[in-house]
Amino acid sequence: MAVWDDLVGQDRVTEQLSAAARDADAFVTAAASAPGEAPPSGGSMTHAWLFTGPPGSGRATAARAFAAALQCVSPDRALSGPGCGFCEGCHTALVGTHADVEVVRTDQLSIGVKETRDLVRRAQLSPAGGRWQVIVLEDADRLTEGAGNVLLKAVEEPAPRTVWLLCAPSLEDVLPTIRSRCRLLTLRTPPVAAVADLLARRDGIEPELAARVASATQGHIDRALRLATDERARARRAAVLKLPLRVDDVGGCLKAAQELIDAAAEDAKQVAEEVDAKEAEELRAALGAAAGTGSRLPRGTAGAMKELQDRQKRRSTRTQRDSLDLALVDLTGFYRDVLALQLGSRVEIANADARDALERVAAASGPERTLRRIEAIIDCRRALDRNVAPLLAVEAMTMALRAG
Repeated sequence: MAVWDDLVGQDRVTEQLSAAARDADAFVTAAASAPGEAPPSGGSMTHAWLFTGPPGSGRATAARAFAAALQCVSPDRALSGPGCGFCEGCHTALVGTHADVEVVRTDQLSIGVKETRDLVRRAQLSPAGGRWQVIVLEDADRLTEGAGNVLLKAVEEPAPRTVWLLCAPSLEDVLPTIRSRCRLLTLRTPPVAAVADLLARRDGIEPELAARVASATQGHIDRALRLATDERARARRAAVLKLPLRVDDVGGCLKAAQELIDAAAEDAKQVAEEVDAKEAEELRAALGAAAGTGSRLPRGTAGAMKELQDRQKRRSTRTQRDSLDLALVDLTGFYRDVLALQLGSRVEIANADARDALERVAAASGPERTLRRIEAIIDCRRALDRNVAPLLAVEAMTMALRAG
C-alpha cells in the first residue's frame, strides 16, 4: 500500500507531491556521494509547503503522506518512486515514531510563541537518519500573530535538509508573509463515492453504512468515519436535524438553542473523561507523587499540575466549540437539501434519512426564506469565531430560523 492510498480524490496533488518526493530523493542520493551541496531550490521540490482545502479534504493526510515519502528508504524507490508505505522510513513516519518527522497538532484554541520557538529550534537540527528533517504543522491557522512572526524567520531562512509542511483551511488563514514563501497545494472535497470506498476498504465499514455516512457528511472523511463507528455521534446528528421542526415559537427557539449548547458541552465532557484523568495520573507519577488522586504532590510541583489543568480547560473549550460548529455544519446541510427540493434540483440529497423533515420544511416556506436561514447559520458561525457567548449566538440563530 503506497503512502498516497488514503489521499482520495486528489490526483493532481498526489502527482505534484510524488514528483517532489522523487526530486528530493535524487538530491539525497547525490548528496551522499558529494556532501555539502545546497538543497534543491527549484523544480518540484522546495523547503516549505502550504496545504489548503475545506475541512475533511485530507490536508493533514496529504502532509503526512508526503513526509513519509521524503523518508522512504525502499530499495525499489528508484523505479516506483518514494512512498512505498512498507519500508521502515514510510511506516515510522505514518505512525508518528520517525525521529526526523515532527507532527504538530493542537487541542488548544491557538498555538503560541513558546511552542513555535520550540519547533523552530527543532527545525535547526540535522536529520538523524541523514535524509530530511520534516515539520508537519497541522493547525497553521491557529498560530497567533506573534507565533507567525517567529515561524516566518525559519521559513524565510530554512535550515539545510529541513522541510516545513503547513496545513490550513484557506490562504487567508495564514499570514501573507508566510504563505508567500510556501508552495501552495489546494485540495478539494473528495467525492462521496471515493470516501465510501475508503471507509469500506481501509476501516472495514459495511458498504451500505459507508455510503450513507459519506453522503451525510458530503465527503468529510473523518466525520464520516466517526458517524460510522460512534452511535452517540449519530444520535447527536439526528437531534440536530430535528431542530428546524422545533422553532415554531420563541420558547421552542430558546429551548432548542440551550439543548444544542448542552450537547456540545456533553461532547467536550466525553472527550475530557477519556483523556484528562490519564494525563493527570501520568503527570503525578512523573512528579513523584504516590498513586491515587488524593495523595499530596511533592513540594514545588503544584504549579505543573495547575498548568496541566489550565491546558485541559482550554482544550475543553475548543472541543465544545468544534462540536458546536459541526452541529451548525449539519444544520447548513439540512437547509441545503431543503433548497434543493424547493428548486426541483437533481442534486443528490445528503440527508436522505431525514427526508420527511426536509419535505415538511420545504413545503412550508420558499427558497428566499431558506437562503436567509442558511445566512443566519453562517452568521452564527462567524459570531462564534469572534468569541461571542455561544448561547447568545445560537439563540439569535434559532430566532432567525423561526423568522426565516
